[in-house]
Parts: sequence; structure tokens; C-alpha cells
Amino acid sequence: MSYVDGYVIPLLESNIDSYKKLAEKMGAIWMEHGALAYKECIAEDIDSEMSNGAFRKAANSSDGETVIFAFVVYESRKHRDQVNQKVFQDPRVKESCDENNMPFEINRMIMGGFDVMVDL
Repeated sequence: MSYVDGYVIPLLESNIDSYKKLAEKMGAIWMEHGALAYKECIAEDIDSEMSNGAFRKAANSSDGETVIFAFVVYESRKHRDQVNQKVFQDPRVKESCDENNMPFEINRMIMGGFDVMVDL
């Protein structure tokens, strides 16, 4: 079974365009270094009765913010570690990710690694 890194990020609506540009750059780098898939998704239906606002609560988003749900797919945890090592050594990542000038607050990002349990 494959392995997935998942992210939930609160994002100011005014920063959507700059975040999308950054995500496109980062996605290309992850794919170049071996990720199987890279997805960045913006909230569209997270306030329905069925969702109970759980994504907003998890992201601790405020008025004027939306929520990003992102994930990267790998062959395995070992493969993830190999890909991420290459990604984080890539000079394009350092050039694009100035912690003082990001379109989102890094310290508010929720992330984790997951073994895929069902893959249809």
C-alpha cells in the first residue's frame, strides 16, 4: 500500500492567488523528485450540516479565511522520506519558501503521514 502526507491549512482569502502559485511550484518539485501524486484543494463545501464545520475547527480558521486540504502520495513511508530529503535540499524550495514572506502561517498548518488503508 502507498503512503500519504496530508495537510490542512487556514488561508486568508486575499492570499489565494499567491498560495496557488507557490503550490504549483512546490507540486512540480515534489513530482520531479518522485511523488506519485500532489493535490492542493480549496474548501468549497465545508460548512454543511453534515460536516459540522469540522474542517474549519481543525484549521482554526477565522472570518476572511478559507481552508486548504492538500496531500502528496508516495509508494511507501521509505519512499516519502527519500523524496522529501531531495525536495528539502532542492534550492528552488529554499528560494520560494521564505518563512517571513509566505502566503500562509506555517505554524498554523496541520500535517501528518498516513498509511493508505484502502486504495480502490
